[in-house]
Amino acid sequence: MRSLTWVRTCQEASNELCESAYDAIILDLSLPDGDGLKLLQQWRKSGFNEPVLILSARDAVQDRIKGLDVGADDYLSKPFSMEELLARMRSLLRRQSAVKEAVLEHRGIKLDLIARTVHLAGEPVDLTSREFALLEIFMQNVGRILSRKLICEKCWSSHYDHEANLLDVYMSRLRAKFEAVPGPPVFKTLRGVGYQLL
Repeated sequence: MRSLTWVRTCQEASNELCESAYDAIILDLSLPDGDGLKLLQQWRKSGFNEPVLILSARDAVQDRIKGLDVGADDYLSKPFSMEELLARMRSLLRRQSAVKEAVLEHRGIKLDLIARTVHLAGEPVDLTSREFALLEIFMQNVGRILSRKLICEKCWSSHYDHEANLLDVYMSRLRAKFEAVPGPPVFKTLRGVGYQLL
């Protein structure tokens, strides 16, 4: 059974996305500290790719078009039936699981999730199971800032406090293997926050 988290404000929602991974988001546009559409735009720019369903009393065609154009995957006007909301969420989740690719590629890095192999510029790269898991979460979230807590919990199903120091060790190993060739850095460290695959 999937767990649910409910928050009231834009700030709380953004904090949650930094701390935890979610299968899908239901976003109300009328929030006490900001506009849901602007919040969604910020998420998409930061690399958040999970499906988002907008709930709103704004039911004009132009409102729905605008919501979809800024990055929503679906739009449901108020009032709505709970049965329809649940059906739409099931549809989004099915679609999300169907589009997960077996091979991820970015900046010359090719990660095959089925064969469990990694190549850089066509050359094989040997990774331990933990290094592979760490690279996988970055390749699935290119450009997104990932918190240290989220990485530890999602990659290794471990509590953040137990893995915090090890994470730095594994990041150093990934950098040694993928940033050996002169050029722009592959990974960016955000001190006190986490890491980002550029």
